Amino acid sequence: MKLKAIIVEDEENSRLILRNYLTKYCPNISILGEAANIEDALVLIRNNNLDVVFLDVEMPYGNAFDLLDKVGDINFETIFVTAYNHYAIEALNAHASYYLMKPISIDELIKAVDYVTEIRIKEDALQDQVLTPKTNVVNGKITIPQQDGFEVIETSDIMYCKADDNYTEIYLSNNKKKLVSKTLKYIEESLTDANFARVHKSYLVNVNEIVKYVKGKGGSVVLSNGKEIMVSASKKADLLSYFK
Repeated sequence: MKLKAIIVEDEENSRLILRNYLTKYCPNISILGEAANIEDALVLIRNNNLDVVFLDVEMPYGNAFDLLDKVGDINFETIFVTAYNHYAIEALNAHASYYLMKPISIDELIKAVDYVTEIRIKEDALQDQVLTPKTNVVNGKITIPQQDGFEVIETSDIMYCKADDNYTEIYLSNNKKKLVSKTLKYIEESLTDANFARVHKSYLVNVNEIVKYVKGKGGSVVLSNGKEIMVSASKKADLLSYFK
């Protein structure tokens, strides 16, 4: 697992040592930038989606805790790197993931990175569980995964879903469309208990939105928004069973 990181350290030589150690011994760390003071560090943190910050405690015009206060909502892990052990309690109170003493021990650095990696892996696993649409979602809601998290939508707002290779286009009642990185079969299984019918290999419709059925070998359905969708002959019986 690659971890996006920055180094915040006012001493150039210390930054160089830490960068070299990380590059040589911690290949899963991707260093996106370095800062020698609080203001530069704040810019890097706000402009990047970071996994971990290697943070010296004492810096010009403030310290690490001043920086964390300015950041506010912290969504990254913090590894403190300092020559002073009397900051340990304060670091603990700041929810530090690890506390490294200078001069840096390579073994301790590897241990710190492994520890943070394990934390992020567990967090990703938990998010994957949340991001997965469920058939037993509370109050008829499902989650739609996005790059930066997920969006919660009402299943009743879904008019129909259309297959797009390994993606699915979800069309909503407000005329908006959501592109989801899941197959239509996956979405179908997720909406099993929500009155959605697979009427075609490429279409899944909200049965509650059907206002008309047009006869034919398979026929077609017209939705409340005027959209007409062909029905496969093999899916016709399943569809009509909803209206018995």
